[in-house]
This record gives sequence, C-alpha cells and structure tokens, in this order.
Amino acid sequence: MSRVGKQPVPIPAGVTVTVDDGFVRVKGPKAELKHFVLTGTTVAVVGSEVKVSAEKIERNPAFGTMRAQIANMVAGVTTGFSKTLEIVGTGYRAAMEGKKLVLQLGFSHPVTFMPPEGITIKVENPTRLTISGADKTLVGQVAADIRGFRPPEPYKGKGVKYEGEYIRRKAGKAAGSA
Repeated sequence: MSRVGKQPVPIPAGVTVTVDDGFVRVKGPKAELKHFVLTGTTVAVVGSEVKVSAEKIERNPAFGTMRAQIANMVAGVTTGFSKTLEIVGTGYRAAMEGKKLVLQLGFSHPVTFMPPEGITIKVENPTRLTISGADKTLVGQVAADIRGFRPPEPYKGKGVKYEGEYIRRKAGKAAGSA
C-alpha cells in the first residue's frame, strides 16, 4: 500500500489543476503540463488540493506513481527542474549556436543536439552545461541523451557526466615482464 499516494498534493497560488478527458492539466507561471490518468486511479481536485484514489489500493502499483507525477507537475510549473552536466577531457567542450548545442567530444566531427520544446540549455563555461525545464521527465531524458553521446569511461574518466557523479576508475595494464 502506498503511503505517498494517500497524501493530497497542495496547489499553490497561481497554479490551476484540471481533470478532463482522462488527462490531468497543470497550468502555472512557468509552463502548462498534462499527463494521462493512469489505469485504475482516479484524480479529483478538492478545494486547493489534488487527491488521488484507487479502487483497490493494495493491488494498484500506479496509485503512488500518479500522485508523484502530479506533485512533479505542480513543482515544475512553479519552480522548474534542472540538471547540470560536466564535460571532462582534453579538447572536449560545448557551445550554443542559436538554439542548437554543439559538442566537441573527441570524434572527428562535432555532435549537434537540438533540444525539444520546453527545454533550455545554458552553457555556463565550455565544460559545464545546465539543462532546465518544467517537465522533470523530459529534463532527465535530455540530460541522459547528451550524456549518451560520450559516457564517462573508467580508465581516464573522460566523457560527459552528471554533476557530482562519481566515476569508478579501473587500473590500466600493468607494465611487467612477459
């Protein structure tokens, strides 16, 4: 049974939540988001709270997930979400060309990435970039896509990594007599 799912989601001032046609729509100062109501759950707006309920809470794994999705949407339209990536390696760098992100990651060609609608990428310096937006899932997916171009390797630690991510290093070949 989900203890998270039982808690109502408070709606802050300036945010509106509507439920219709099987979708939950959250509109706030930063953006407007929508998510479909998961099977077996019902969503109701009661006063300044959103309550999620299910017919059989014990057997419904989507119950807590639906509540968490709504809470993330409310937080996204009010404050937003962001992830920071660090680029490690000699000659590895990032730059913005208009709306496109151009990455030099040790390949023979630059890697270009066009962010989806609702995502902003800010290059703080050539080795650090911040991805921000209202949709938590989309921010995380864009960060994972950029990291996927050159994930950090375990021998030298070169590549694109999340801020604060620890890379387990391996010892290289030991020089010795054969």
